[in-house]
Amino acid sequence: MTADGYQGGMDITALRRGYESGALTVAAVVDGVLARIAANGDDHVWISRVTDAALRERIRELHSLRDGDAWRRLPLYGIPFAVKDNIDVSDMSTTAACPDYAYVAARNATVVQKLLDAGAILVGKTNLDQFATGLVGTRSPYGIPRNPFGADYIPGGSSSGSAVAVAAGLVSFALGTDTAGSGRVPAAFNNIVGLKPTRGVLSTRGVVPACRSLDCVSVFAYTCADAAAVMSAAAGYDAGDAYSRHEAAWQRPTLAAGTPRFRFGVPAQAQLEFFGDDMAATAYVEALQRLEQLGCVAVTLDYTPFREAAELLYRGPWVAERALVMGRLLDETPEAIDPAVRASIAEAGRYRAGDVYAAQHRLAELRRAVEIQFAGVDCLVLPTAGRIYRIAEVLADPLICNTRLGYYTNFMNLLDLCAVAIPTSLAPSGMPWGVTLIGPAFSEGLLCSLGDRLHRAGDLPMGASGLALPPMAVHAEAPSHDVMRLCVCGAHMAGLPLNPQLRSLGGRLHARTRTAPRYRLFALEDSRPPRPGLSRVEDGVAVEVEIWELPRERFGEFMALVPPPLAIGTVELESGLNIHGFLCEAYALNKAKDISDLGGWRDYLAGGA
Repeated sequence: MTADGYQGGMDITALRRGYESGALTVAAVVDGVLARIAANGDDHVWISRVTDAALRERIRELHSLRDGDAWRRLPLYGIPFAVKDNIDVSDMSTTAACPDYAYVAARNATVVQKLLDAGAILVGKTNLDQFATGLVGTRSPYGIPRNPFGADYIPGGSSSGSAVAVAAGLVSFALGTDTAGSGRVPAAFNNIVGLKPTRGVLSTRGVVPACRSLDCVSVFAYTCADAAAVMSAAAGYDAGDAYSRHEAAWQRPTLAAGTPRFRFGVPAQAQLEFFGDDMAATAYVEALQRLEQLGCVAVTLDYTPFREAAELLYRGPWVAERALVMGRLLDETPEAIDPAVRASIAEAGRYRAGDVYAAQHRLAELRRAVEIQFAGVDCLVLPTAGRIYRIAEVLADPLICNTRLGYYTNFMNLLDLCAVAIPTSLAPSGMPWGVTLIGPAFSEGLLCSLGDRLHRAGDLPMGASGLALPPMAVHAEAPSHDVMRLCVCGAHMAGLPLNPQLRSLGGRLHARTRTAPRYRLFALEDSRPPRPGLSRVEDGVAVEVEIWELPRERFGEFMALVPPPLAIGTVELESGLNIHGFLCEAYALNKAKDISDLGGWRDYLAGGA
């Protein structure tokens, strides 16, 4: 492999466009990844890497699919990723950041296999707080991953290496785990998105337990759309995981551009903690104001039941569950365990069976209290962390700093909630900051939709790349069974003359995106109101379109409103997804004006047409 290669944006949208147009190859993307890894030097991100020989073999395998259309059916074709080193990869060592614990995995973890099956390409395994115990990123014998925004600051944990790998542009996405906040705090400190799904939606088979009844696999990515696409590819019921949940209980997350008016909960002012960081307090207020500018409504909630549930995690019998995986090492070679990790579970042995039942009873009461809180709001919006610490501060007082970082995170899995951490600002120091959107189990779609709008409103770069966020992308998520999606490119778009036809039949805007680069757009002659015709060609361009959702039982009524020369056919999107959409019969294009180079119908109208 060469030492150069692709050096552009690593988000899934950019790579997919490159593969679609033929401008990119998997080999060029991987060469670019390897060049950036080499340039980063000893950044303590990786514990182990896939060998060059294995990467070459994977590249050949993926390249062979280009002879036909098989690659288009792989939603993550050629997308580089990393996994936290408490997740098994066949024939690679799993260390959980503890060399004395390490073993060579016999098979891939379920989530890893699903991602490979979706066409993704694994680069390596990343550093973590030992046994996934910590929110700081400083508890590893493999070093402290270097935060790309400030080497003096912690990267966040426990999924530190995974978050830094994405922020630094070394991979497009990475898997972490999240028991107490490990999929959210590192996202906040690295200016990326962190999706913590509902427990059981992503299989934990092949994942070293931290606290098995509470563990979940998390996703780090540049955008909510990318995180949702990865979750969709990795999710699914796994009979081999006793905590896996049936797919019927959840819906694949989709991003909707025309989202409803959200009501979001916030704690009372007296319940907020920023631990002396006035800039973080200001950033939180600004994030809430941005949500209100988007049309959302703030509702003050009582944070007490969330806070009390959070305290159960390390001040209750669940700490004894955390000690289970370290049992032999604790007894035989305790020096192999990081001192801060040992200290965090020091009281594990004092809990008895009665304590477990008492804690479960109290947790049930707290869950009911939280259900009541959520009855009046769509989601809760909290700081992801009250403040970010310098490495020296954490090393001087590891337990207190770690506890403070969990103030807004530790309750999540105990209460069976899901969440997405969103970057919202950069401090004058240059360090990132963000909020977390939290909802009941299986509300990932709603959270990603609102999170995407909030993320884009902040005008932030992707990770540490300096590159702007890509246009909102539609990945290959299926709509619910009672809905059909329609691609529109002209007068039926939002705000244009024929859009009321869609709305009157119950239509709603799902997303804005582009077609695959295989179309030409024409302004039809003598059409009233003015409208375009879309035609598939051999050598075309990508055209701006909107995706609308219609109730399935009303779709026939809409088709009856479509006059010739227009028709409903199949349109391929830039994501590779094929859906119903407007096309034009060839005879009507003879006298029509080719406006393809303008990029879309709205740009044509804006030019005075």
